[in-house]
Amino acid sequence: MNNPLRKPFRYTYSNISFILIGLNLAVFMINMIVPDSMYYLAMIPSFVLNGFIWQFVTYMFVHSGITHIAFNMLGLFFFGQAVEREMGSREFLLFYLLTGTLAGVFSFIVYFFTGMNVVLLGASGAVYAVLFAYAVYFPDSKIYIFGILPLKARTLVLVYTAIELFSQFGSFRSGVAHLTHLAGFAFAFLYFMIRLGINPIDQLSGGRRNPWR
Repeated sequence: MNNPLRKPFRYTYSNISFILIGLNLAVFMINMIVPDSMYYLAMIPSFVLNGFIWQFVTYMFVHSGITHIAFNMLGLFFFGQAVEREMGSREFLLFYLLTGTLAGVFSFIVYFFTGMNVVLLGASGAVYAVLFAYAVYFPDSKIYIFGILPLKARTLVLVYTAIELFSQFGSFRSGVAHLTHLAGFAFAFLYFMIRLGINPIDQLSGGRRNPWR
């Protein structure tokens, strides 16, 4: 049976990852110049309930400081380019925006039912999805932690998952959105299964590649 969601775009490559980095930097500068703009763009559950539904998307482009945006943009720079080359630019853009948005929606639902009115911001959910995609496409690629400790991409995903699970359930009210990070992994997994027809478990366990082109 044909999957109506599995309609691949024609492969093109146009450096979407760099454009996304530029947009993040531009929004960061706007927030620095006009601090109140952050409240219109970050995801705040009480604001969303009052009609600010665009925050499900715009929260991904808002960051709390230099360290926050630097960490996320470095991840997008190093992993995003490789994933974009595999997927193609239009597929990568859909993947990035959809996983990030769904991670925000999922976090909103959890925060809403737990009575937490937090300010959710940052590209971490989407960037974690990109990291997951990188591990699927390049499971044996070595990533050097702190430039010293080599870990295969598949191992790094498992390590990050364990850290985020421990951090989330060990300190649920932490200011770091561990839940959003985990949601990024989860929705990336579903995207590969439903949209791309690739089983991430096969890729991560056996190192078999299934080119998207």
